Amino acid sequence: MKTTIELPDDLFVATKKRAAESRTTLRALVERGLRRELRGDRHRGPAAGSSIRWVTVDGGLPPGVEPDDRASMSDWIRRNR
Repeated sequence: MKTTIELPDDLFVATKKRAAESRTTLRALVERGLRRELRGDRHRGPAAGSSIRWVTVDGGLPPGVEPDDRASMSDWIRRNR
């Protein structure tokens, strides 16, 4: 079935970008999102009752990276790819 929906420009652009990055279509991305919403799978975190395995290493964080500053972490990752 075909239908028309109106989306805010920023949401449309972000959705098209995500579809392109995922090598899928806008239709497929929207369909998956709607199916997930209807199932109630709104969060993609760990399943209830599962545990998180922590991984630690020696050395700490690189200079200038603060764990509570997402922007500094993203900048460091971009610079060091």
